[in-house]
This record gives sequence, structure tokens and C-alpha cells, in this order.
Amino acid sequence: MATLGRLDWYDIARATNWTPSYVTEDELYPPELSGADGLRMEAWESYDEPYKQTYSEYVKVQREKDAGAYSVKAALERSNMYANADAGWISVMKAHYGAIARGEYSASTAEARMARFGKAPGMRNMATLGMMDEIRHGQIQLFFPHELCGKDRQFDWAHKAFDTNEWGIIAARHIFDDMFTTRGAAETALMLTFAFETGFTNMQFLGLAADAAEVGDWTFSSLISSIQTDESRHAQIGAPLVTVLIENGRKAEAQQIVDVGIWRAWRLFSVLTGPIMDYYTPLEHRKQSFKEFMQEWIVTQFERSLLDIGLERPWYWDEFMAQIDTQHHGQHLGVWFWRPTVWWNPAAGVSPDERDWLEEKYPGWNASWGKCWDVITDNLLEGRIELTYPETLPVICNMCQLPINTTPGPAWQVRDYAHTHEGRTYHFCSDPCRWCFQVEPARYAGHLSLIDRFLAGMIQPMDLSGGLAYMGLAPGEIGDDAHAYAWVEKVRAARERLAS
Repeated sequence: MATLGRLDWYDIARATNWTPSYVTEDELYPPELSGADGLRMEAWESYDEPYKQTYSEYVKVQREKDAGAYSVKAALERSNMYANADAGWISVMKAHYGAIARGEYSASTAEARMARFGKAPGMRNMATLGMMDEIRHGQIQLFFPHELCGKDRQFDWAHKAFDTNEWGIIAARHIFDDMFTTRGAAETALMLTFAFETGFTNMQFLGLAADAAEVGDWTFSSLISSIQTDESRHAQIGAPLVTVLIENGRKAEAQQIVDVGIWRAWRLFSVLTGPIMDYYTPLEHRKQSFKEFMQEWIVTQFERSLLDIGLERPWYWDEFMAQIDTQHHGQHLGVWFWRPTVWWNPAAGVSPDERDWLEEKYPGWNASWGKCWDVITDNLLEGRIELTYPETLPVICNMCQLPINTTPGPAWQVRDYAHTHEGRTYHFCSDPCRWCFQVEPARYAGHLSLIDRFLAGMIQPMDLSGGLAYMGLAPGEIGDDAHAYAWVEKVRAARERLAS
């Protein structure tokens, strides 16, 4: 007997919509959970997922991925990779695990909502597999750093981070809760699988996998690669959804939610991925700058994806393009200066050779960010390390929850984009962050940033030590310079050579 090919029966097997007779359609798919924007089930029949996979195929592939990742880990356990790795690369792993691992578990609930309340059968099928993807991602990214906890307490933040009020985690939770856990299935698909995963998660994992291979960390590279291939698949859920919305007169609604998602994702990755690529990765292993990587993988490919499915560039595209060149430098400088407030050891990345590289990739870096680092470097050279630590906390944006910063120089450009809502004044880092609040104020109003909590007396004592206690950072976990300031001696030697 001949066996039917998968494409001969797939569409029939996944056509699982029906006309409910015991309940209404809105009872079966509550609007607040489906996010269908009034579109009836018939409209969703045209949804056509680009990546078709059966459950048996999925299990086979996932088993092979897990076997590969765990086999590489087992084979290299005696390689002394951890002991021999550059301290900056160790910090890359700590920052990634703490910021991402538990977020993957949260994403599984988002996929589960799409699997249950998405009105398109193909969407439900893909989201079911996506839900299992995210559970696997959370588990494997908690398992791998667990064995390193005995070597370094900061690795415990892979599990601990999301249970704290550390400022970076407040920022991560704010965006993840917005995208993953508080929206209907359709909105979640647009924000998570299209704006976040198509645009940024793939970038994070592609870049990390390549950098890990460059530094010889094959365990981390195989782990990240096995995750990225999953992300590439279930990131496809959102694009056909946009097509359905546009065909049914909902382009403006789709555009708005995608614009919010892109901007929110960008702000998070500016503080996570940018410093990792341009400052933490050892100089000899950097293949591209963060700006070059963004221009190739986001500006070119994501822009094409937007236009191909019928959407427009976000209205803030010019500002986005400008920030690719500048924003992460300020975030990196801030993270290093406020290094006691993070769970990893930031790599300064400003030795003479590294500064030459930064100037080449970002012309004008020395005249802007370099002057800030000059002050820090001079203080360290003269033994005044206390002047390189903060005494208070920075101003935080009420949307992205990140410190407000801009490029230093002769024209002081730092601005507070304020907005008053129901008697309370909110402060934002940029016009797009303020706009995100303004289009859905009920969603964001009332949330207190870390600084709001500080000023409200919720952090005691009201100083840096009280802030560290509030953030859950204990001795042995508090960050410091990754290379124990060895880069300062390279600066001293370079200056002595110039003086002789």
C-alpha cells in the first residue's frame, strides 16, 4: 500500500476549526484571550503557516538536538574551558543565563495561550510545538550553568535573577510580562514571534553562537545553536497572522502592535547584546561590531520582512537607526560604572587596542565615549578607585526601565520626555518610549520604576547599600571589573611608551 506524503494530508489533519453548538464563539475563544479584534473564525481559515511540521517529526528533531548539545557538553567537561576562558567571555555567559533562562519559561505560557486561544488551526499547531520549545530552552539553560555554581556564585543568578528586584531584571520582566503573559493570542503572536523573535532573539542567539565558536566554547555554542534553530521555526507564527489582519482591514492595528514590540525589544537588546559584542567578547574573536551585525540582520533582513508582509517601517525608524550607532555605548558605560548592581563582572573593553577598534568601527568614539572613559582611567591610574563607583542611582525610563542616557559631547543632548497621566508625571528616555505608553496608558500606568520605589521610601536605607539589598545582590554576587583592572596597566604602559 502506498503511503501518503506529508503534504498530501497535512492541511486536512490540522484543519481543526468547527462551529461550536453548545457555547458561542466568544465563549470558546474569549476576545480578551484570543486577541482576535472582532474577526470571526472564518477569517482565520486563510492562515497558512510557512513552516509545516508534524509532531513525530518534531520529536525526532528535538531529540537529536538535545543529544547533540548534551553530548558536546559531556565530551568537553574535562577541557578546562571555564578555567582557560577570557574573563569577559565568562561574563557573557553569566549575563545571558540570568537575563534569558527564566524568560524562556515565561515564553512557554505565551505559546500555550496561542495554542489554546489562537483562532487559526495552523497557528495553534505551531504554537503547541513552540510551547514545548520554550520549556526545553528554559530547562537546558538552567541545567548548563548549574554545574558552574560551585565555581562562581554569580552563575546561580541563572535561576535566581527573576525572583529579585535587580534593575536589569525589572526591565526584562516589564517587557516579558507585556509581550508574553498579559495579551491575547493574536497580539502575543505579533509581539513575541514576529517583533521579538524574528527581529531580535535570532540576532542574540546567532551572534552568541558565532562568538562562542570563535572563543572555543563549543559547549555554549552547541547549546545556543540548538535553541536558535527552534526560534527560527516558531518565529514564523506571526507573519501569516499579519496577512490575515491586513486582508480584513486591520493593518493599522497590526502596525501599531508591531511598532511597540520592535521598539521595546530594541531597548532590551541594546543593553544586553550590544555590550557583549563590542566590549565583552575578546578583541581577537570579534568578527563584526554590534552596529554591523544589526545592519545586516535587523536593518536589512527585518526591514525586508516588514515590507514583504505589507507593513511599513515603524514611524521612529530614523531614531532607531541612529541609536544602533550610539545607544549601547552609553548602556555599557553605565553598567560598568554601576557594576555593583549587576550579577556579572562587566568587562571594560577599553584597553588601547580595544579603543582603536572602537574608533575604527564607530568613528568619533574617542571624542565622545572615550572622554568619559578617560576620566575613569585617570582615576584608576592614580589609585582613586573609589571615584569609579556610584554614590546613587541613575534616572530610569518609565517604559523600558533602563537608565536614560545619550551620547556625550559639546552639545549636551540628554532629555527627559515627560508625560502626565491622571495626575502623575512619567519620565521617558525617548519619544518612542513615551509613545508606547501613550497608545496604551491603562496597560502601563501605575508601575513604579526602581527610582520611583527609591523616592517612595520603599528602599531602605536610601543609599547604594540599601539599593543592593533591595536588588538581592549579596557579597560574592556583586559585580566588579571582569579583568580585575588589568587593562589599566596596558594603558599605563602605552602612555609610558609615548612619553619616552
